[in-house]
Amino acid sequence: MAGILDLLNSDLGKTIISGVSGSTGTDQDKTSSVLTMALPVLMKAMERNASTPEGAQGLMGALSNKHDGSILDNLGGLFGGGVDEDVKTDGDKILGHVLGQKRQGVEQVIGQKSGLDAGSVGNILKVAAPILMGVLGKQSRQNNVSSQNDLTGLLGGLLGGNDTRNEQSFLEKILDADGDGSVVDDVAGMVLGGAKKKGGLGGLLGGLFGK
Repeated sequence: MAGILDLLNSDLGKTIISGVSGSTGTDQDKTSSVLTMALPVLMKAMERNASTPEGAQGLMGALSNKHDGSILDNLGGLFGGGVDEDVKTDGDKILGHVLGQKRQGVEQVIGQKSGLDAGSVGNILKVAAPILMGVLGKQSRQNNVSSQNDLTGLLGGLLGGNDTRNEQSFLEKILDADGDGSVVDDVAGMVLGGAKKKGGLGGLLGGLFGK
């Protein structure tokens, strides 16, 4: 299964990046940086949430009902006339649900690394979150996800499996960061150090932080 960052490098990913960039009025490169950092963090947060039966049930319910992947069928329409407020409101709820109290810290940390203020990061994530849920919904349909194990397997697969311990702990640390930036510099160093092997989250994050 392709990882979530492979998605961003695909044609679909390019459509998402340019659409989110246009709809939030944010530079395309910076939008791309934010999404490259934020999507794995959101997935990691979902993986944490899905580690409890209630969390897994809630996420599976959302994926089989509202977020079944149909949003991906008409991205041109989604971005065409400016993103609908309903989509942003939905994104806001998803972020609140997935990140909880960590949300502000995550937005600050990603903002510091991408050169944007936390508010702009928040705007990007509000548009991106429903699309990410759509990607997960589509994947869960294709893979017949019907149990907590299936769901954590799907999220783990999209995050790049278990051979990326450095990156996984990097994502954990961003989720636990308080936004003061110091932890991120430490962790960025760690990921850059661990990004010698090609591919995987490390290579991409290494490239990102090495800019």
